[in-house]
Amino acid sequence: RMEVLHHLNPYTSIPIVEPHSDPAFALSNWHELLSPYGPLFTLLTFAFVPLGVATSFWALKAFLVLTSLGVLALVWACARQLGRDPIRAVALVGLNPIVLVWGLGGDHNDFLMMLCIMLGLLLLLRVRARADTQGHGLRSWFQPISPEHIGAGAAFVTAAAFKASGAILIPVVLAYLLRSRRNFVQALGGMIAAGVVLGVASLFAFGLHIPDLSTQSRLVTAESVPNLVGLAVGAGGETLTLHTIMTAALGLALLACCVQAYRRRDLITASGWASIALLVTLSWVLPWYVLWALPMAALSQSRRLRVTTLAVAIYLIVAWAPASGLLWNAIGFHPERTPLGKLHQRYVRELLH
Repeated sequence: RMEVLHHLNPYTSIPIVEPHSDPAFALSNWHELLSPYGPLFTLLTFAFVPLGVATSFWALKAFLVLTSLGVLALVWACARQLGRDPIRAVALVGLNPIVLVWGLGGDHNDFLMMLCIMLGLLLLLRVRARADTQGHGLRSWFQPISPEHIGAGAAFVTAAAFKASGAILIPVVLAYLLRSRRNFVQALGGMIAAGVVLGVASLFAFGLHIPDLSTQSRLVTAESVPNLVGLAVGAGGETLTLHTIMTAALGLALLACCVQAYRRRDLITASGWASIALLVTLSWVLPWYVLWALPMAALSQSRRLRVTTLAVAIYLIVAWAPASGLLWNAIGFHPERTPLGKLHQRYVRELLH
């Protein structure tokens, strides 16, 4: 509505400058934050504006429900491709309380990102046997073009255009394909083509402006792993130094996932661990972010990945449950009361209001 009705670029104008008479303003928050969402998601929301506030809200909710069902359908297809039990895989993702309560209840765009990621994974799984047996010499360059590899590359870039978190899997996918240079080049070509198309669309709609990830990266939730580490070492929460260390740890973990994808030829498990690494190193972590790892955990043969993902999910359910305050009072856990915790809370309140 900011862009379509009031001609305010959400990547350059904060919502507080929107006319307060707009009925959407009273229903919104993060009034002091430039949009951190991907340009493709922002463009998608333009289509709902003509419906009005109430109708567009329910239309978007219905659209995201359909998207979530699409994610489950792709999980089912991937499970069958891998020879796994599709019912068990779908149940692990679709019946997770975080997905049902926070994901669908909160109308989050993570389903759009995961729809593209799961489509990319399915396309790569369908040509896995061909990739494993393909030669590395001159003959491989004369084999037919693979629409699956090109489409998979485009799907992963599209995921990142919905939400930047999806970009974490791009290097893992490329490492997985590195054994077959032709498949690598074709997937990379799909990524570049999709990047150009989406980049031109974003440039036309928003100019040379990108999502405000820098501000969001400075936000800290009291229950995030970096903040808990900061409390454990007596710093009162996540400090700038600890933030830098966590960023470096994410880089190392991502490198390890790339090596795993290349050596073990297990893209699903490597992608799952990359998503977990992102979850445990992010300063700003919310319950529905577990959706980033759930499908991979459901499809992987790695019991450790499955257990770790479920452990993170259970922790976030407990931490964000409405009655969690009673638990924190019972054990004397009050991270928001430290000087650094108060600073983090004040920064969030300033952006919200």
